[in-house]
Amino acid sequence: MIHALFIINRSGGLIYHKNFSQHIVQLSSNEALIFAGTFHGIHALASKISPAPKRDTPRDTGIQTIDTKNFRMHCFQTPTGIKFIAVTDLMQTQLTGALGKMYMLYCDYALKNPFYNLEMPIRSEMFDTKLLQLVQAH
Repeated sequence: MIHALFIINRSGGLIYHKNFSQHIVQLSSNEALIFAGTFHGIHALASKISPAPKRDTPRDTGIQTIDTKNFRMHCFQTPTGIKFIAVTDLMQTQLTGALGKMYMLYCDYALKNPFYNLEMPIRSEMFDTKLLQLVQAH
């Protein structure tokens, strides 16, 4: 089950946050912003200190999953540097496909909107609706 989704722009700013479950604590706006900035910084550092050989694509570097005792966080970095972070239960071991589909929804309903400015928060009812349908189907 996907409990929450965070979308972080390439500068580390939170552009979208949504809870899909009652099993997760609702973060305040400030807490969500702090999480986004902190994760962005840790992701950048992890990609620099990794002993693995450097790859051609930035998507393959940095944090991909974080496992805890009670939940798992999955990170999908797009070619443009946007990070999709899903908070799931421990049963979700592979979420790259679903996060890729969320990225496609972002492209279709946010980026193709002529009134949407890059790096700004996503305010699209259609994006919310399609994202909820995807999460429920997954």
